Amino acid sequence: MSPRLIVLAIIAGIGIFIASASLFIVNETELAIKFRFGEIVKSDYKPGWHVKVPLMNNVRKYDRRVLTLDARPARYLTKEKKNVLVDFFVKWRINDVETFYKSMNGSINTARTRIYTIVNDGLRSEMSSRTVKEVISGERAALMDKTKDIGNVGVKAFGIEIVDVRVKRMDYEQSISESIYRRMVAERTRVAKEFRSKGAEAAERIRADADRQRTILLAESYRTSQKTRGEGDATAAARYAKAYNQDPAFYEFYRSLDAYRKSFAHDNDLLVIQPDSEFFKYFKKAK
Repeated sequence: MSPRLIVLAIIAGIGIFIASASLFIVNETELAIKFRFGEIVKSDYKPGWHVKVPLMNNVRKYDRRVLTLDARPARYLTKEKKNVLVDFFVKWRINDVETFYKSMNGSINTARTRIYTIVNDGLRSEMSSRTVKEVISGERAALMDKTKDIGNVGVKAFGIEIVDVRVKRMDYEQSISESIYRRMVAERTRVAKEFRSKGAEAAERIRADADRQRTILLAESYRTSQKTRGEGDATAAARYAKAYNQDPAFYEFYRSLDAYRKSFAHDNDLLVIQPDSEFFKYFKKAK
């Protein structure tokens, strides 16, 4: 290779190095700060290519997206001085990168620590003003919103915005869990007794109504049967009277024969009566 080509190659290499050292890219997901000998020069960069002076300027970048701080579970006292184990996380982002750098010395870990401290204190304050029932079910959304507002007030001076605070889980202490379990058992027992009492009352009412209906049906049936029997007896008596009036002698004879038949229906039947009794008058006439 000729000396001229070598020189051109060296110049091209130096040019590429200077160009690469003089340009930097800011992505849409990034925030950038340009320094000159450690002093902030500019921080409001738009996405795209930008220029810097090699060896004089340096650039530091941060994530502009929403970041997550997953806090470790901690115990908090409620209004009744009962411990509740709370596991929460914080969604946050940098909204003023220059202020963030100055207040946090450019450290994301320092920012996480400060955010956790502020949100933790706010959550502790809110928990202490609420009962166990309120923080577990009734006012959880209000609790998280209030904690987020408190956190934003605390981190405003750091160029940070808290987007959301969410409670992942709330657990009772063992003693509280046992107390709640006993209360639930007592409540379920009370409800069961109430249902049994209402069921027994309904059963008694149904039985009483059934007995009343039975008594009414029996009485009506007896009345109907007696009425029918009376009407039958009256009809029979009328027919007997009519038949008797048509031929009294024959009817008397027929009734006597029927009486003889019923009196001596079995071989062992015995009738003690005087021979000249009126009962045997047809036997006498037979002679």
